[in-house]
Amino acid sequence: MDTAKLELAAQRYQEAVEAFEAARVDLQAEAVAVLRRDDLPDGALVDVARITGWSAEELRHLLETVPEDPRDGR
Repeated sequence: MDTAKLELAAQRYQEAVEAFEAARVDLQAEAVAVLRRDDLPDGALVDVARITGWSAEELRHLLETVPEDPRDGR
C-alpha cells in the first residue's frame, strides 16, 4: 500500500492548521493592542469589528480574557 500521498496531505493539513492558529493569535493580539491604546479614538471598536469580522460582544470578551500580548503564550 502506498501511503506517501496520504502522508503528504496530512502534513500539509497540519501545517495549514498551525498557520491558521498563528494567524488567529496574531489577529487577536493586534485587535487587543488597538483596543487597549490610551488614545483610543472614537469609533475604534466599530472599526476593529469591521476589520476582524468579530462582533462588539466578541471583542469585549476578547479584552476580558486575552492577556496583554496573546503571542506570549505560543
